[in-house]
Amino acid sequence: MTKLSRRAALALPLLAVPAIARAQSWRPSGQVRIIVPAAAGGTTDIMGRLLAQFLQPRWGTPVVVENRTGAGGTIGTVEAVRARPDGLTLLMGNIGPQAIGYSLFRNLQYRPEQLAPIAGTIAGPNVLVVNNNVPAQNVAELAGMLRAKPGEIPYVSTGVGQSTHLSPVLFLQMLNAQAIHVPTRGSAPAQIELLAGNVTFLIDNLTGIMGHIQSGRVRALAVTSKERHPLLPNVPAMRETMPELANYEVNTWFGVFGQAAMPAEMVNSINADVMAMLALPETVKRFEELGGVPMVGNPQQFGAFVASEIVKWGDVIKKEGLQIDAS
Repeated sequence: MTKLSRRAALALPLLAVPAIARAQSWRPSGQVRIIVPAAAGGTTDIMGRLLAQFLQPRWGTPVVVENRTGAGGTIGTVEAVRARPDGLTLLMGNIGPQAIGYSLFRNLQYRPEQLAPIAGTIAGPNVLVVNNNVPAQNVAELAGMLRAKPGEIPYVSTGVGQSTHLSPVLFLQMLNAQAIHVPTRGSAPAQIELLAGNVTFLIDNLTGIMGHIQSGRVRALAVTSKERHPLLPNVPAMRETMPELANYEVNTWFGVFGQAAMPAEMVNSINADVMAMLALPETVKRFEELGGVPMVGNPQQFGAFVASEIVKWGDVIKKEGLQIDAS
């Protein structure tokens, strides 16, 4: 996996490879379900299904994916939190409900301490894309449109509280601009809104929108990572585009969570199995195609990373004065 260590793989602190190769004894006692708190077709769903396909033969028991959408991923998270801590209900979480949501939603029905971070899966940047009929050919021109019509231009997200919502919030904060937020319930419906011309722009996970970029159905203006992405070498990093955006950087991430009361043996065993999947050449290739990098690390490293993300996005939300009900 060394070929994916570019710039310390997006500078994620948990990518130092831990010693987790020892044999693990825990195995599930029955069918396992992986709750995906997002619609089918997006990166969270892709990760859930890749993991299920890997774990089912490894564990010798059915592993099924259940999509539980709504409220920025919080509905699915609540269901996972309330499940028994027996390893039979896992959550494929992401930056939205597992980091952003804690500050965004005033009536959230779960807290960080109710979840056990088990293992990261993939991390990667978002990308700012526009409908092909939008006249803006670069970020500066889009900023000009936003400033000329404050609070009139619509952008779409994959859901309230997702990184596709807060990435534009940070973008607009730095530009001192306003726009209309149009939330949907997943990557596929958000992309449909953009392709239909109902909205002007979307900042989506690169992993989810790459196919439309490659087909020419949408136009990429910038990636949200610190540097340009190898899959889009001609698309600038957001921080390159305007002085106001010089400090802009967002990387999205996805990972496996369980209930806080899960025994350490169980958590460590599941982590080892996820790490085994990340080490496969076919996983590395698939992640490269999706524009992401594996998040290699033990549960403690993943937990520390998640905690730092909660603080980061809490600061952005506080500055915006943004709080909404999780319903």
